[in-house]
Amino acid sequence: MVTGNLLIGIFIASLLLLFFLILKAKLEPFVALIGIAFLTALVVGFPIDEVSQIVASGFGDTLISVGILIGLGVIFGQFLAASGAVEKIAQAILNVFGVKKSPAGIALTGTAVSIPVFFDAAFVILSGLIKSLSKKTGIPAVTFVTALAVGLIVSHSTIIPTPGPMIVAENTGSDLGLFIIYGLIIAIPATLVGGYLYGMFIGKRIKVDKDVEVEAVETQTYKKEISTGLSFFMLGLPILLIVGNTVTQMVAPGSLLATIFTFIGDKNVALFISVIVAIIVLKPYISENYGTLYSEAVNSAGVILLITGAGGAFGEVINQSGIGDHLITVMQGWNIHIFLLAFIFTQILRASLGSATVALVTTSSILGPQVAALGISPVLLGLAICAGAIGLSLPNDSGFWVVNKFGNLTIPQTMKTWTLGGFVAGLTALAVVYVLFLLSPVLPGI
Repeated sequence: MVTGNLLIGIFIASLLLLFFLILKAKLEPFVALIGIAFLTALVVGFPIDEVSQIVASGFGDTLISVGILIGLGVIFGQFLAASGAVEKIAQAILNVFGVKKSPAGIALTGTAVSIPVFFDAAFVILSGLIKSLSKKTGIPAVTFVTALAVGLIVSHSTIIPTPGPMIVAENTGSDLGLFIIYGLIIAIPATLVGGYLYGMFIGKRIKVDKDVEVEAVETQTYKKEISTGLSFFMLGLPILLIVGNTVTQMVAPGSLLATIFTFIGDKNVALFISVIVAIIVLKPYISENYGTLYSEAVNSAGVILLITGAGGAFGEVINQSGIGDHLITVMQGWNIHIFLLAFIFTQILRASLGSATVALVTTSSILGPQVAALGISPVLLGLAICAGAIGLSLPNDSGFWVVNKFGNLTIPQTMKTWTLGGFVAGLTALAVVYVLFLLSPVLPGI
């Protein structure tokens, strides 16, 4: 098998070829991703008889994680939109934040929701708000996609009880309470700068075709008007079930209630329950035929599932190639400040391996044991690591394709909004870590 710096060259070449096939050759992304996964595995030097298994396992493992979620999420979103619930929620956000600040509202909403709810699930659930908010405000949908996606990934990467930050806190020996407090402190400015401000900036610079689906929403009719309270309840139902699982496991582990929530609070079960409730409760408000709604949802979900799974297949090939281990060896010899090293370390692993959680676990496992010898704050080192996991999501990340498809973006638009927006948010988070470092003599716990 190929080793050393040539692995990095192969990774970069595979990405460039992938972009060429999709953007220039106009090849279907699913076919391009699977093809690149096979080709990369062969070039890296995996045994020929193992290549297909590696690609298939990456595809399957990804769909095990998000397959049911995407299918149910599309159906759930379809019923919320058809009942008018999405429009009601969008109007409520406008009433609180106003038209001009509505992207800030959805960015902060994303940050709050993604604390207990995984990124993929939260984006699928909330993505229906984007079109309605864009229609009502006249602000480009690209701005709202950026705000929502960045808001979600910031808290997914920095705030406990999300698994990645939790492991970072443990590996660095950080106090969990302090890690949560300072994680929130860096998450808010990171969300506002990378999600809201950058989203407003990039939204004015990306030209998109007129959104046919937004036009369809404008002429949508309902049996009767749904209330704002019921709309928020329906949107929040899967989130409440998932949060209930987190809370009961913390407050009453091993109890009957915790056992019940272990089942109903699982992301797939929570969304299934929410779909069933939506089918029953929203019926008085929906004028469309249920068969039509199911058909549209299944058609949309099929494309998303294929591309998301293919992205996972490509990511698995890169992961098993050993590029992460090589990067660790190379970067340990760099002579730069530990916070910046932690950020770069995590950022490169995030880009190359396609997983924020894997990047967080890997970096904190390497740098965590050095906290005592370096004489630095374990909380700040941990948060610098977390900042590095926020941005630079590439096509080897299944989340890239979730944002791409649910956000109705092209590949270049996804790179400009999601990939770069997250990078800006990550830099902002790192900057706040350095501010906290300067203020550490007067701050408790660091």
